[in-house]
Amino acid sequence: MPAPAAATMPAAAAAGHTTKRNNGKSNHNTHRHTNNSNINNNNRHSTLCNSIAHLGDSRTNLTVNTTPTGTTCQRLSEMFRRSIASSTQSSSRENTYEEIYPGPDPKHIMGSLVFCIHHKQGCKWSDELRKLKGHLNACKHDATQCPNKCGAQIPRVMMTDHLQYTCTMRRTRCEFCQSEFSGAGLEEHNGSCGQEPVYCEAKCGQRILRGRMTLHKSKDCAKRLRRCAHCQREFSADTLPLHAAQCPRAPLACPQRCDAGPIARGELEAHLRDECQSLAVSCSFKEAGCRFKGPRQMLEAHLESNAAAHLSLMVALSSRQGQQIQMLKSAVSKLSINYTGTLLWKITDWSAKMTEARGKDGLELVSPPFYTSQYGYKLQASMFLNGNGPGENTHVSVYIKVLPGEYDALLKWPFSHSITFTLFEQGSQSGQGGVAESFVPDPTWENFQRPSNEPDQLGFGFPRFISHELLHSRPFIKDNTVFLRVKVDPSKIVAV
Repeated sequence: MPAPAAATMPAAAAAGHTTKRNNGKSNHNTHRHTNNSNINNNNRHSTLCNSIAHLGDSRTNLTVNTTPTGTTCQRLSEMFRRSIASSTQSSSRENTYEEIYPGPDPKHIMGSLVFCIHHKQGCKWSDELRKLKGHLNACKHDATQCPNKCGAQIPRVMMTDHLQYTCTMRRTRCEFCQSEFSGAGLEEHNGSCGQEPVYCEAKCGQRILRGRMTLHKSKDCAKRLRRCAHCQREFSADTLPLHAAQCPRAPLACPQRCDAGPIARGELEAHLRDECQSLAVSCSFKEAGCRFKGPRQMLEAHLESNAAAHLSLMVALSSRQGQQIQMLKSAVSKLSINYTGTLLWKITDWSAKMTEARGKDGLELVSPPFYTSQYGYKLQASMFLNGNGPGENTHVSVYIKVLPGEYDALLKWPFSHSITFTLFEQGSQSGQGGVAESFVPDPTWENFQRPSNEPDQLGFGFPRFISHELLHSRPFIKDNTVFLRVKVDPSKIVAV
């Protein structure tokens, strides 16, 4: 109702005032103005009818349903025309708003179909508006005062749960100690009841009555801290037995049952190794072959009475070790032998060796032996730093010797491979320079026949390989070191 009245009030008021101002004028003007007012009012009546069709109460969320019969609009239009006619005929009084726009019939509104205000909460009731109040008095979704007078407004459908579980004024008992409390008192009591079973605070996994928690933590809890009686360290009660079986300070009896008292576990090994008189020990000359083994207290007497025998055992051991050393040296030397057919001989401390060669006639340097191949000839180079024969005191002489080898019986004799000696310049900028000399062995020379086991096997080479003057004029010596290469080539008849 208020919405349609507010929408039409200004226009109605303007029409009333216009009628009053036109009083006393010609009928022609009056009727023309009245006709215009009737047109405007007819439009407003149409709006009013449409508004009444959608009448609703925003406060109570009511929905009014009217049938589109048009009866209400016709009655309002008729009343409006009568009001206008009366206003033009009588100019002695001013018409009121209620006389021009009478409200809709209250009986018609109260008979409108509405839904319950709690229909969004699930109430499916719908009926005439006049029955809404009676429905709300029994609607299970409508809120009512708690009968315990706790001050809460609770929907009827939830009242049972409220009275049983959430009402602060309800009377209930603690499920653990059976004491009676109000709802608020029970909430305060919860969390402090001594009869409530709770999990141990030390996380041992047991549920204990809250009132016995202190006693449990001090005597029964598997996670309570306990101190080791030997090392004074703290452990949880469930791990203390494991520690006790390994504690280094735990006292133990000697396993050899000696006279020593209890010994700490961590010191037992040292006791058995150094002190225990009952422990069976081996003789100090066990590696030499002595088989004695007995209590430590008898070891000293054994050593005194068997000194001569121990000496003999040590001599025999020394001899065996010497043989083993020679075998190892031979194996190492075999592993270091060169089987490539090329020897790169590095001669160090050149100045000292040259001085020694000048002071001692015939001083010869020999190289490590090498083979022409895996199963080939065994050779060895030699050098006279101060020269030999025609080159003595002026040149460096180099030679090659054929030594007895392991596979000489399978080789072809005499030795016929070409041999090249090369003395390298060091630090050359344009490639590796040097002095080289080569030769092809003469098969008639005794030097290249199958060698015997005599140590004085002669060599063949160049007594004037390089002069001392040339040796010092070019960078053959660097860092007091000289490099000589001896290369055997079976494919060449003439060396180049």
